[in-house]
Amino acid sequence: MASLSQNSAPVRVFIAGGSYAGLSTALNLLDLVSGASPRMSGEAYTHVPNFEKIDVEITIADERDGFYHLIGSPLALADSKYTKKAWVKFQDIPSLQQPNIKVVIGSVTTVDCASKTVTTLDTVTKIATEHTYDFFVAASGLRRVWPVVPQSLSRKQYLVEAAEHIHAVSNAQHGVVVVGGGAVGIEMAAELKVVHPRINVTLVHSHEKLLSSEALSDECKDTTLELLRESGVTVLMNHRLSKSTRVETMDGSIKYELEFLNGHKMAASEVILAVSQPASTTAYMPATALDENNLVKINPNLTIVEGTPNAEYHFCAGDAARWSGIKRCGGAMHGGHYVAHNIHQTILRDRVPGGHQVKYSELTEFPAVIGLAVGKKAVASSPDAGTVSGEDVMQAYFRNDLGFDICWEYMQLGGMKETVVDA
Repeated sequence: MASLSQNSAPVRVFIAGGSYAGLSTALNLLDLVSGASPRMSGEAYTHVPNFEKIDVEITIADERDGFYHLIGSPLALADSKYTKKAWVKFQDIPSLQQPNIKVVIGSVTTVDCASKTVTTLDTVTKIATEHTYDFFVAASGLRRVWPVVPQSLSRKQYLVEAAEHIHAVSNAQHGVVVVGGGAVGIEMAAELKVVHPRINVTLVHSHEKLLSSEALSDECKDTTLELLRESGVTVLMNHRLSKSTRVETMDGSIKYELEFLNGHKMAASEVILAVSQPASTTAYMPATALDENNLVKINPNLTIVEGTPNAEYHFCAGDAARWSGIKRCGGAMHGGHYVAHNIHQTILRDRVPGGHQVKYSELTEFPAVIGLAVGKKAVASSPDAGTVSGEDVMQAYFRNDLGFDICWEYMQLGGMKETVVDA
């Protein structure tokens, strides 16, 4: 029996987003269509005899020119050495240098699910291009504001943007105030203090507990506060910022007067707002696929819910999907792995003569779990394991680079490792 690659036209897969979920989808699918097991699976994949290899053309579209390690932002915006590591241009990622993977530097503007066409707008030229596909994956995540993440779309401009910020915070004569005690604010304050120990860093939060918007235990929140203070950050709870006013100084230094609703006043050279809500990027999807927050409504197998044409050929993974749990890069990579598996199963269902009994991978409900880097230690919490913290937790969850190497190795962005088969 001939293989699919000999008898069928290439399967066209379009992925919107080149971050954790998008890259995970592309690379796990690449494994599957080459006859291997997906790189993120701990189990061998059972291929259909004579249909191990399938011709697939994968297009990844992202408005950035590279993979940016989002969870490394607190360190990338504090340490100039790490800044260079956190952003890798797509052309410099070995695993993407395959003849059947194409990267488009541009944003997705519209998706026509009925005709299976998607339009992209080139980041530089602003020229619109239409692409046809067999499968579409929404993996463009959420849009986060400065200074939570850099706003640059090119690595070159990002390095300038980050350098300017690092110069400002490292020369903050009157100290730095981080507003917001969520995960981002906590990590930003802690990394700033570790990298620039001589700078006074204060975190202010409007509630009586840190991580107040997350369904985490009080033990987790209290431990996080202890680690933050242990790292040298001053923490002010129940402080809601009322206004921030630039004032003149005798020596020409930058200075802001901050006033809080409780009447407290203080000064700072830099004020970092880490309180804004991220916004979905999936306005390109039809309204039938979105909820009231523009998150994509998905089934457990990550296809979009019924009501949109060709729903079973449209998937969503990562932060853009409406699913339970705290948004995490681990969940995004996990979702991308499942999308790749399910696309492969659907291809076999549609193209293997006589049919194929599909076995979809399905998400379960995600509990509220978190891993948080706080200075030189980390805290992790889950309903099953409870709360743990320490330098060993930092090594397990983040190593010394806020998880860059862990993610790089897990997705095998540097190339496939040798497969080791246990005896």
